[in-house]
Amino acid sequence: MGNIYLFILIVLVALAVVDLIVGVSNDAVNFLNSAIGSKVTSRRVILAVASGGILAGAISSGGMMEIARSGVFHPNMFSFPDIMIIFFAVMITDVILLDMFNTFGLPTSTTVSLIFELLGSAVIVACYKIWTSAPGTVGIMGDYINSGKALTIISGILVSVVVAFVCGSVIMFLSRLLFSFRYKKTFRKLGAIWCGLALTAIAYFTLFKGMKGSPVISKDFATWLSDNIHIMLLALFAGFSIIMAILQHVFKINILKIIVLAGTCALALAFAGNDMVNFIGVTMAGISSYEIASAHAASGGNIETLMMGDLARPVTVSTLYLLVAGAVMVLALWFSKKAKTVTETEVNLARQGEGIERFGSTPASRALVRSARALNRQFTAVMPKSINRFIDRRFRPTADEKKNKAPFDLIRASVNLTVSALLISLATSLKLPLSTTYVTFMVAMGSSLSDRAWGRESAVYRITGVLTVISGWFMTALIAFTVASIVGLALMWGKTIAIVGMVIVCIFLLIQSSLLHKRRAKRQQMAEGLADASNSLVEKCNADMYDAFRQMSIIYTQTLKGLASEDRKRLKKLCSEARGLYRTEKERKTYEMLPTLDKLQDDAVETGHYYVQMLDYLSEVSKSLMYITRISFDYIDNNHTGLSQKQVADLETINREVSKVYDAIVEMLRTSDFSNFDRVLAKRDSIFDLIADTIKAQIKRVKGNESSMRNSILYLDIINETKAMVLQARNLMKAQRLFVGYAEEQKKSKGKKDKK
Repeated sequence: MGNIYLFILIVLVALAVVDLIVGVSNDAVNFLNSAIGSKVTSRRVILAVASGGILAGAISSGGMMEIARSGVFHPNMFSFPDIMIIFFAVMITDVILLDMFNTFGLPTSTTVSLIFELLGSAVIVACYKIWTSAPGTVGIMGDYINSGKALTIISGILVSVVVAFVCGSVIMFLSRLLFSFRYKKTFRKLGAIWCGLALTAIAYFTLFKGMKGSPVISKDFATWLSDNIHIMLLALFAGFSIIMAILQHVFKINILKIIVLAGTCALALAFAGNDMVNFIGVTMAGISSYEIASAHAASGGNIETLMMGDLARPVTVSTLYLLVAGAVMVLALWFSKKAKTVTETEVNLARQGEGIERFGSTPASRALVRSARALNRQFTAVMPKSINRFIDRRFRPTADEKKNKAPFDLIRASVNLTVSALLISLATSLKLPLSTTYVTFMVAMGSSLSDRAWGRESAVYRITGVLTVISGWFMTALIAFTVASIVGLALMWGKTIAIVGMVIVCIFLLIQSSLLHKRRAKRQQMAEGLADASNSLVEKCNADMYDAFRQMSIIYTQTLKGLASEDRKRLKKLCSEARGLYRTEKERKTYEMLPTLDKLQDDAVETGHYYVQMLDYLSEVSKSLMYITRISFDYIDNNHTGLSQKQVADLETINREVSKVYDAIVEMLRTSDFSNFDRVLAKRDSIFDLIADTIKAQIKRVKGNESSMRNSILYLDIINETKAMVLQARNLMKAQRLFVGYAEEQKKSKGKKDKK
């Protein structure tokens, strides 16, 4: 056996661990979004319940491993080196692809990614064999690829998307019509029956999707279960309904929480039982291939010509491997920050009511909203007014619901889980392929639409988000197939060098995506974890303003120096930094302002007023700075005549004075001591006088033909934007001083009240 194959095997094992982590980070949304979105209990309890489901499902996943070995291609047509290259290309592509989706917080299907990666790598390896072999010796493409099964999987997945959305919408509409947002009174009468139905659906789902076909359940029991399913379902419904009635009326337990947690555990079990193959199936197949080749080599055979038909045989995976894989998945579930990002995307799109939207508006989303509104008006006009009023009352959130911090209530969470479980179970019993990710996501989106969570203030943004996720699904298949093909072709051509190179590329991309996710998460944190107390907010604002002003002072000074020396590279870099700073301040207004104002205490309205002013002024200062850097870079980039010595000298004088003001501002922000504020104001006035004299001097140069038109425009624009920067900085510091002062008064006043 060659060392290169041992190296490939080691890399496959390492990639399997990474794939488990990135795979769970993406698929966690399937079973966590309903529980987290409804805030059924603490996040720790939710994760503990899901972890139990994952471990149980991991043990039952051994029967699903064949898909990676012979589900997409015919292994008897490939040699051992071909198979190892196919598996290596699949794992490299899968890790990079899923990690990319996790970084941007987009849920996708790990099943679809695996299928198309296997398809892409197998097709390119088969093409390579056909191209490089003598005609008639290696067959045609149809001999290599199991195309019929691949097409069945694709068509089934596309149909499941539409069916899931429609079912989620219809059942949520009927459920809300039955219970309304004031569901407690009605639920006391019908809750036990409702939960009995839900638990029966979840139990059916667990048996048919989560456990059926696993080595844990014997074939005899599975056969008996299929033959007596109707009787068993009736018995389960009756038993669950009685138990739920006792828990609700005797023990006063909120049985909706039981449904949500049971559904979460069941979906987690099915996910681990069926999707485990997406993460370790290829590696397990690689280990089996290596063992087959080792035995062949020990008997004196040539592994280079060994055909891998033995992979098509039934396989039993060691329970120890499955438990280790399940443990890795549980750890990833608890500690992966990207899993939280993906979950937040779906919960945000399904959120009841207004808030910060993560997606923008597109022509397609606006057109869909207009069409939906027109259709709704026609429907409302046809329906009797009494029915319209009844429906409106049932779908009108209560005051308590509006104040509820949960994105949606337990009724919707139970509908999401029950409908998802039923659809997946039905497809499994009919032997129809589907993606659990697509089903759970589309059910959640359908229920949120039907529940009127997408109001006129948020509909276009929510639809943009849904379209983005759906387009990402199609991109998953395309990217998986294309990238796996490219990687496979590179490995076939480059052999050992390409194998080592791909490992290096994979590590580099994982590091880069991690850094990108940290930057994105940092921006998102502006909307989270904001302090309720005004004095804590002051400290945060001071720190933010200090960092911003210190950076702006450096960029402004370096821009004038770069312009004077005509340093194009420096100006290009500064232009990029200024643009990033402006974008940061703009996002601060978008992501931080409203959540902060919402969390301020009721008696801190004045504090909030000053806070809004500060963000606005800071945005204007960064905007002026961005304009200065951009026009300076454009001027030098177009190779125009540089500034004259007199212009450079004037700008250096202005820069010194502006730097003094900015240094004083930075120091005040650092210490929160505004005793020198009046002195800074005096400096500001002297800068305005200096700017006026500078403009007059430039006018004289223009009249004396000492300066060209473009040169003069650039110079005057810089002067005017500098004046605007100083003016807005003064306004900002005034607001900041009042902000700090008022917050201190509030703090002292609160202390006196506490003493009393």
